[in-house]
Amino acid sequence: MAGVYSVTQINGYIKNMFAQDFALNRISIKGEVSNCKYHTSGHIYFTLKDKASSISAVMFAGSGKGLSFHLEDGQQIIAKGSVEVYERDGRYQLYAQEITKEGMGDLFERFIKLRNELEEMGMFSPEYKKEIPGYARRMGVVTAPTGAAIRDIMNISARRNPFVQLYLYPALVQGSGAAESIVKGIETLDQMGLDVLIVGRGGGSIEDLWAFNEEAVARAIFNCSVPVISAVGHETDVTIADYVADMRAPTPSAAAELAVFDYKQFKEQTESIRYTLKNHDGAKAGAVSFLCEPIWIKVKVL
Repeated sequence: MAGVYSVTQINGYIKNMFAQDFALNRISIKGEVSNCKYHTSGHIYFTLKDKASSISAVMFAGSGKGLSFHLEDGQQIIAKGSVEVYERDGRYQLYAQEITKEGMGDLFERFIKLRNELEEMGMFSPEYKKEIPGYARRMGVVTAPTGAAIRDIMNISARRNPFVQLYLYPALVQGSGAAESIVKGIETLDQMGLDVLIVGRGGGSIEDLWAFNEEAVARAIFNCSVPVISAVGHETDVTIADYVADMRAPTPSAAAELAVFDYKQFKEQTESIRYTLKNHDGAKAGAVSFLCEPIWIKVKVL
């Protein structure tokens, strides 16, 4: 049928239009780096944005070798390269060949300023870090009630020790009111006499994670009488909450691994001790076996 084209033909046509535009072939774009990811291949994927808009960008490994600094979220840069269409997906992006650093974005500047202020106050000092209990029985979690973070924590906790009691405070973790919600969650769970808290969420941009860079959240963690594990984002994400917490976990899954002891391993060790004591003194065996009979408990949402 005349005038009907395939998706491939249309994407190829648009790609060719971009390729013939001289301005797009040699262009410099200034903006703030966001969602920066270093791939194992050496390619760098990121978003370049200003206050009103954003554009996806990539710097291939060959060009990245000439980069004189580590690209990070919040940096203000000028990226030189070409805007082209990625034909397979039908989307355009900036292919950066050179990147120069112009300064830091507003959010990143605020992050550095607050980090330095709190560090000078001693809020990151090791002497204030509380020890994470080795055999926690009651664990609080401050995070969103939906999403990968709480699912991962619940799944790993159940696998490692189904007898640990979880208390979830369903907090806002992004956007307006998120910092206040997180603070309220920490303060509420702190009053319940729990053994340990996990405070965090899944990954995202510096904007998505910003609530965990607020001073109010940092102070709530610092003032919490219960040991706090910070579990914000992915391994490469770092927030103020990570610095002030008693322990930093690279992901929510890792936080659950650190907070919940392996009951199977614990039981095997206890049985070994009971066996040893039984052979040594049978009267002591019963006292040890009691440790192998914890009470069944459920997840509670506050």
